[in-house]
Amino acid sequence: MKNRLKVLRAERDWSQADLALRLDVSRQSVNAIETGKYDPSLPLAFKIAQVFGLPIEAIFQEG
Repeated sequence: MKNRLKVLRAERDWSQADLALRLDVSRQSVNAIETGKYDPSLPLAFKIAQVFGLPIEAIFQEG
């Protein structure tokens, strides 16, 4: 699954650790999601969308 997490995070000048704190996950989890090695659970995807104030579809795309 493709995602815009890295771009959205960079736009806010957040490190992976900053985002991890906001999501209550490890920095390694953020890295794995950004690089496509891990697809987040649905609850985590909703939390990511909430943190960025965007619909899930604006962050994650199939492909």
